Amino acid sequence: MGSDAAGDDAAGEAPDARDADVADKADDAVIGDRPVRLDAFCGGGFSLYQPKGWGYRSGLDAMLLAACVAEGFDGRIADLGAGSGAAGFAAAHRAPAARVTLAEVQPTMAALCRRSLTFAGNAAVASRIAVAEVDLRTARGSREAAGLADAGFDLVLTNPPFHAPGDRRPPDPVRDRALFASDDLPLARWFAVAAALLSGKGRLVAVLRTDCLGPAIAALDGRSGGRLGGVTVLPVHTRAGAPAERILIAAAKDSRAPLTLIEAIVLNDAAGRPTLLSDAIAGGRATLALAAR
Repeated sequence: MGSDAAGDDAAGEAPDARDADVADKADDAVIGDRPVRLDAFCGGGFSLYQPKGWGYRSGLDAMLLAACVAEGFDGRIADLGAGSGAAGFAAAHRAPAARVTLAEVQPTMAALCRRSLTFAGNAAVASRIAVAEVDLRTARGSREAAGLADAGFDLVLTNPPFHAPGDRRPPDPVRDRALFASDDLPLARWFAVAAALLSGKGRLVAVLRTDCLGPAIAALDGRSGGRLGGVTVLPVHTRAGAPAERILIAAAKDSRAPLTLIEAIVLNDAAGRPTLLSDAIAGGRATLALAAR
């Protein structure tokens, strides 16, 4: 949930056209009959097997989510719609006491997550990461059998399928499912599953396109009967002076606090040069304001 040098979330209208500090490695391989590549994140802090020329290859969107995890966080994290696992791996890398479950419905992508756990260079995080191959549309019992227990997590990170139905759809079914939600799993239901997974006072953090802001707020409004509230929105600008292309949105379980809009972040200056904050996010060194909320 994202070939060229940048992650697919960057190529697919992500807030930055740069790679999320990803460097190619020589250990390319195949999954089934499809080629994959080994990408190093966070200056080699961990590496992921990702699709090569097909599917969805993660990049900066995942690192934005990871920057919302405090380095001292010691709870349980679920990465919903994990794709190749970039957000969850980055969270585990940033927070050495955290335990992470990567939840992914597509068997090929879940297999890539499992393969990444066997890579020797990931030994520092692998023991704290599990993979749950699970369809979020299934009943609670099926989710729990796969490893997603209701009230079992302190933090849910997610980069859900958020492309509009009218957008051009890719021919590759793996990529299509990563980018476009099914009719029976709209954003409101996705967030409802996240709320069920959270323990008391648990928090959700999602990265979305800005045109998803209205539906997201409606789905998260605890004052209207939802299970998540206290919504905080952080706009993300690709370039200084340009409209925000992404939002980071956080909410707390059973909160009735009013919506808060906090100061935006800018990833590139007016000339297109990455800001210091952008470099820190891509390198896994930044902690954004949502991590403290």
